[in-house]
Amino acid sequence: MTDPRPREPESEDDFAPARTVVAGIDEAVDTGDAARLDNLLEPLHPADIADVIEQLTPRRRGEFVRLYSREIDGEILSEIDESIRDEVIEALPVHVLADAVREMDSDDVVDLVEDMEGPERETILAALDEPDRVAVEQSLTYPEYSAGRLMQSEVVVAPEHWTVGETIDFLRGEDWLPDQFYHVILIDPRRHPTGYVTLGRLLSARRGVRLRDLTEDSFRTVNVLQEEGEVAYAFNQYHLISAPVVDADGRLVGVITIDDAMNVLDEEHEEDILRLAGVGDESSLSDSVIETLRQRLPWLAVNVCTALISATVISVFEASISQLVALAVLMPIVASMGGNAGTQTLTVAVRGLATKGLTPGNVRRVMLREVLVGMLNGLVFALALAAIAYVWFGGVQLALVIAVAMLINLTVAALAGIAIPLALDKAGADPALASGTFVTTVTDVIGFFAFLGLATWVLL
Repeated sequence: MTDPRPREPESEDDFAPARTVVAGIDEAVDTGDAARLDNLLEPLHPADIADVIEQLTPRRRGEFVRLYSREIDGEILSEIDESIRDEVIEALPVHVLADAVREMDSDDVVDLVEDMEGPERETILAALDEPDRVAVEQSLTYPEYSAGRLMQSEVVVAPEHWTVGETIDFLRGEDWLPDQFYHVILIDPRRHPTGYVTLGRLLSARRGVRLRDLTEDSFRTVNVLQEEGEVAYAFNQYHLISAPVVDADGRLVGVITIDDAMNVLDEEHEEDILRLAGVGDESSLSDSVIETLRQRLPWLAVNVCTALISATVISVFEASISQLVALAVLMPIVASMGGNAGTQTLTVAVRGLATKGLTPGNVRRVMLREVLVGMLNGLVFALALAAIAYVWFGGVQLALVIAVAMLINLTVAALAGIAIPLALDKAGADPALASGTFVTTVTDVIGFFAFLGLATWVLL
């Protein structure tokens, strides 16, 4: 009897290709053994095969594609990271590429060709059947990052007056249906969507039941020009599985499914993390040294400029530092603690803005909370560092100075960590892109000025 209990994962990488498989793939590529490569990759999911391709060096990737090109289909091609997809496409024989593209849904083809130009785009479009080509070209006319670019044109529809039996008979008689769909969308005579029925309810209802009696309360339509980030938010907020896309006249033009919406959310979260770190919003593990350098160098240059501001503040108190060496020892602690505290608040604020959890209705409450947390953190570490400074250097006044400076800087850090992202968002700038640099600069400047200024006034 089969054990009904869930199987325990064999390792942390249970859902990724095993190391032995990856090693075998490397060996097959090295020896040019196409048969062995096919056998190793046969049981893998297309997403895992795409991961294998992404992990190879450019030279080995070319050899891999040469050996495995006839097996690369639309599913694998759509899973490959955009940063290397063009490279793989260029290495594929034309007839293999054409077959792969014909297997893809229209939204995947749009994603494939939207950044291409000239002959490359024409080669892929020419491989499509006429209706599919027209649908892809129509999607490409919509603005980038809009619902029109995200949707697929293959939509399963039925008149709202049909019965369950009529609908099932229709579905069984059609061979153009998408490989995966979740709803049958109901339309009126002018092709306006009026509701949708899940496949589960359709299959469980009697044949004579009208479709309009099985519609879901979650039904929502998306305008074709809606920004894709807003669409992804709606899917996440309202637990949607699919949503019809309509034009300016309310007519059905396509459908967006949950997998595409979740891809958008994933990409936006990844971009926010990369921007917060100042490494560019398109960084990838497969990027070359030059590409990585190009993405990171500008933000390091900005950080140099902001560091010069902090250095200028320190230079103002050069005489004080030369008279009391303890200041040079302790001042990095104040600035570092402020920077870390500011980053904590900044991360919460950027995340709140991205998920729409931070709104005009609760911004004052959240800001007050963060400032109070900053003050309490400042008080705790002020007492701790005052004790350390007293034991280390034996001065009550120095201990008092670092305590007050720490309290000031952590309070300012909390305020800056939430105020700066809010200000950038209101100004129309991406809070994730520039907030980190500004917050770090503020905490460094305030930390150095508070500590060195107080020390000069009290100790010297």
